Amino acid sequence: MIAWLAAALHAAPAVQPYRDARLPLEQRVSDLLSRMTVEEKAGQLVCLMGWDSYVLRGNEVDVSQTFRRQVRQQGVGMYWAVFRADPWTRKTLANGLNPALAARAANAMQHYAVDSTRLGIPLLLAEEAPHGHMAIGTTVFPTGLGLAATWSPQLMHRVGQVIGKEIRLQGGHISYGPVLDLSRDPRWSRVEETLGEDPCLAGTLGAAMVQGLGGGRLHEPYSTAATLKHFIGYGSSEGGLNGARTVVGERELKQVYLPPFHQALAAGARAVMTAYNTIDGVPCTASGRLIDGVMRREWGFDGALVVSDLYSIDVMHNTHHVYASRQDAAIGALHAGVDVDLGGNCYARLVEAVAAGRVSESRLDEAVARVLRLKFELGLFEHPYVDETAAAAGVHDTAAVAVAREVAQASVTLLKNNGILPLRKDMRVAVVGPNAHNVYNLLGDYTAPQPAGKVVTPWEGIRAQLPDGRCTYVRGCVVRDTASSDIPAAVNAAAAADVVVAVVGGSSARDFRTSYADTGAASVDEHGVSDMDSGEGFDRATLSLLGRQDELLQALKQTGKPLVVVYVEGRPLEKTWADEHADALLTAYYPGEQGGTAIADVLFGNYNPAGRLPVSVPRHVGQLPVYYNRPGPVHDYVEMASSPLYPFGYGLSYTTFEYSDLAVVPDAAGGCDVSFMLTNTGTRRGTEVAQVYVHHRQAPVSQPDRQLKAFERVSLDAGQSRRVTLHLDREDLAVVGTQMEWVDNRAAADILVGTSSTDIRLTASLMK
Repeated sequence: MIAWLAAALHAAPAVQPYRDARLPLEQRVSDLLSRMTVEEKAGQLVCLMGWDSYVLRGNEVDVSQTFRRQVRQQGVGMYWAVFRADPWTRKTLANGLNPALAARAANAMQHYAVDSTRLGIPLLLAEEAPHGHMAIGTTVFPTGLGLAATWSPQLMHRVGQVIGKEIRLQGGHISYGPVLDLSRDPRWSRVEETLGEDPCLAGTLGAAMVQGLGGGRLHEPYSTAATLKHFIGYGSSEGGLNGARTVVGERELKQVYLPPFHQALAAGARAVMTAYNTIDGVPCTASGRLIDGVMRREWGFDGALVVSDLYSIDVMHNTHHVYASRQDAAIGALHAGVDVDLGGNCYARLVEAVAAGRVSESRLDEAVARVLRLKFELGLFEHPYVDETAAAAGVHDTAAVAVAREVAQASVTLLKNNGILPLRKDMRVAVVGPNAHNVYNLLGDYTAPQPAGKVVTPWEGIRAQLPDGRCTYVRGCVVRDTASSDIPAAVNAAAAADVVVAVVGGSSARDFRTSYADTGAASVDEHGVSDMDSGEGFDRATLSLLGRQDELLQALKQTGKPLVVVYVEGRPLEKTWADEHADALLTAYYPGEQGGTAIADVLFGNYNPAGRLPVSVPRHVGQLPVYYNRPGPVHDYVEMASSPLYPFGYGLSYTTFEYSDLAVVPDAAGGCDVSFMLTNTGTRRGTEVAQVYVHHRQAPVSQPDRQLKAFERVSLDAGQSRRVTLHLDREDLAVVGTQMEWVDNRAAADILVGTSSTDIRLTASLMK
């Protein structure tokens, strides 16, 4: 028996080194690369759209013929948005994947890739996740602008944890997000996705989300390869036009736009997505100076995977006209350091380019190695499959919903209050407006269809706080369509109430007309006008309310009843009329699935508002740009002030705070500790967002008047005081000098502490 077993073991083929989990990672990568053909290598760099990869028959999921052909003929190693559902994918609640079916689909795809290909290389599945996994049944958080309004790294970390868990349970591996574009022009369609206009705020919150997503520790069960979007300068496109060129100098690029990406990469982000725009004529997807030069060599993130935005390699050929063919564009992107072609039209041509000697196989190997490393680190060669039962139980659980509510509460920003808020619960409340009871207008772009009852609207949230019969709802008008309104009915409801809550603003709910009902947008017939005024590709020339919303507000004001205006919006819309005429004014951004509850919690005082503006709110579109940290000089216009209506960092509370006893203590490393006493001087518990700015009295080159460098949310009981200490690093006190080098400028630095970028309570010089 023993002799027979020994002979059998001797005859058994040895395990291929790349399959041996005991071997070092680089040895496994090298061994697998050595076994691959050029065709198989190129296939690993192609990422195709995945929602056509499966066939759903009831509760059974199988791979599609399209998928079989792609894997068999091209050796495709990566898919994007397999679980995605929205009008674009034509996936609905009826024909899309719930969490259990998503896990089943992922397993079927992995089985085919592992069992039916020569080398059995498992797939990478990348998913959109800027404010929750964009799939049916997952948790929907506020969009980026709302997340940023929390000014809370702790909440961002928890959001990342939920997103990572929900993606991995369903079989995904890569999360697209956070979005680190700085939004400096509110006309741009994708402001809602960003973390605001400031590099410190965006970098700190983005890094916190990355840590929540696992911090790059891919061996952990719920860790994803966080992918930062979009490298670089995409959010400051000329004219606010999506994908247009970005006019930015080398110094500003280095001092403002690049630091958030560096911070998030240092926190463990494992991938970066390129952008559609150009800088100084060079498409970002072909900028070897920035990708290989800055990110990989200067910063040292050589292992970071770089993926193109969807078809952005094609765009260099057919829109920017920098390359004569898709093959030329593929070669340019690969040489710049782009590893993966999202869309796959161009990198499929790399096989021919290698054969023609236009690309070396060693250059191809560098990109393929980065893809394979991720697969090995994720443990996919040992454990490519997921537990379908765990997906059904673990996605959108009660803990995730609680986080969504807490984040939505923390994001709501009170801009004006003449004393009407918080509302009393014995009041009769009329809830009106296009966004008062519209599920999809609360959710923003990159959101899947939602089952009935999952999303709480403002009307539902307010009604739940009041006794029966004390809350009425009339829509009054829609966001854009002037032919669809019932303003007289809204006025009648207001006249019968004690207070009016008008929920206005915009929408990013995509609409593909009634022939594609239930696809994640409000249904609009072929003669109607969609609500959508924001979201990718929906750039604005103005920032005013559209449709008959202004008329609705003015009619409500004429009733003489107290008027509370709530903006649900994807960009900072003009609020001048509401600022002048409303009794209270709030913005809730796009607050996500628990938005209605969160808005009601703030209105009735169950939650003391603590959201702060992550972007400046302009008085008028003609002021743009109006971001707080632009270098001077700045002076007023003939028609109006040049200052924003509401500044960056601004937000009110139902209590008041006092700052005192500032101390600035330099440290041996070139930084300093900034400490001060913070006291709640009001009558109720509340949360203040303490903000520390640096002002350079003099510098080698012109600087903004002030720049945010640290912040902290601090919760205090009425009458309570606490000493708050925030640390500034040496880098926080440096500027980029005349030779594009970082220069220590602490000798001329002043420390400013306050409650917004314009409300500074304490100041001190660092070096006396």
